[in-house]
Amino acid sequence: MKIRRVLATAVALAVTTPAALLSVSPAYADAKPAAQTQEKQSKPTIEELEKAAADAQKAYDKAVEAEAAGRVEVDKALDDLSEVDGTHPLAVASAAARQAAKDAAAAKTAADQAVTEAKAALDALDETATEEERTAAETALSEAEATATTAATTKTAADAAAAEAREKLVDARIAAVRAYGVLQQAVEDARAVKAAADAALAKAIKEAEEGEGEEGEDCEPELDLTSKVTGLPDKLVAGTSTDFSLRVTNGSDRHMGKVLTFVSVHATDKSGLKDTEKFFRLQWSTKSAPKWQNADADDYIDGVGALKPGAHADVKLRLTLDKATPAGNGVAFFAADFFNEDGSCGGAPDLDMYEFDVKAAGSKPGKTEDVKPSTTPRPGNTGTTPQGSASGTPAATGSLAATGSSSATTSIALAGGAAVLLGAAAVFVVRRRKAGSDA
Repeated sequence: MKIRRVLATAVALAVTTPAALLSVSPAYADAKPAAQTQEKQSKPTIEELEKAAADAQKAYDKAVEAEAAGRVEVDKALDDLSEVDGTHPLAVASAAARQAAKDAAAAKTAADQAVTEAKAALDALDETATEEERTAAETALSEAEATATTAATTKTAADAAAAEAREKLVDARIAAVRAYGVLQQAVEDARAVKAAADAALAKAIKEAEEGEGEEGEDCEPELDLTSKVTGLPDKLVAGTSTDFSLRVTNGSDRHMGKVLTFVSVHATDKSGLKDTEKFFRLQWSTKSAPKWQNADADDYIDGVGALKPGAHADVKLRLTLDKATPAGNGVAFFAADFFNEDGSCGGAPDLDMYEFDVKAAGSKPGKTEDVKPSTTPRPGNTGTTPQGSASGTPAATGSLAATGSSSATTSIALAGGAAVLLGAAAVFVVRRRKAGSDA
């Protein structure tokens, strides 16, 4: 397989990633690089990569400019919405309602005092008081009580009006801050996209300088090379280790000289915005390599060896979550590839995807039954959808290179890894959000 072909997938994904990420903010709909709408090309040139990186830079610059302007606007909005001296209609209305409540409270206090004094005056009359004096005192008390009742009703209404006006004012202030938060997030998203595009360009330049070597034979999809997972629960608990297995089967009629499995895990917190891969550790072992080994950054697991027609091999897997792992959502991808000494190679064109929930330490573990995979097209010769990675970094690997050495898979994985980081994360997050997951 030509390295350039894998780079094509990485570049295409790096260019199209902003569309998914910047869509979180309608204000940046016009800030997407023009290259996002181009069709994915199988052989991108250095010039095309440079344009993609330049467009990502422009998008980032526009996002930064908009965020700066947004900061000015939010400061002004918060000043206008000040409860003390704000000029916004809601601030003015709240101040007026607050003053009316104070006036009503003062009026009620005065009315209650008048009732107290009227009662005292009536009680002070003795048997020498005339009928006219007693009647006048009783009338004064009755009028004072009526005034106090009205004042109490007025105060209750004024308090409610003041509370409602303040609530509207607070809501407006919160809305202003949230609007600015969208601008801040757009800057972070644009920065990440820019980094991905720059990484793709740098990698392509490096590959061009080193030379692609012999072109070799392109790998082909092999539907009969399958990988099946057993024992992976639908819930993983922080602070625990989960053992499960992956069976790779050669259902074809040809001999496969060397088979590698692809195992990739990605997870986020409940918000879907923060990657939590640093809390995960994936280990593997096989019959030929029984000692537990940590999965590397390329996500390919060696040790399966050759598979004759109809033969299978099992890979033991262990996924350990740190006790501090935040609750959230996770997804695991599985596939297999092979290559032979004669240069022929191939692999499963799709990735089996297993979704799971991440629970806080001490939670009840999940069940393994009824956990079924969904299939995701993989990048390379047979598809263009990004895939995740065991280290939280998606890898655009496609099928294996026809070099006769597993080190070829390293260069292929590295060629597209950084470029599609945001692609896999965005697809996963958007999918979970739309599903309304309560994990």
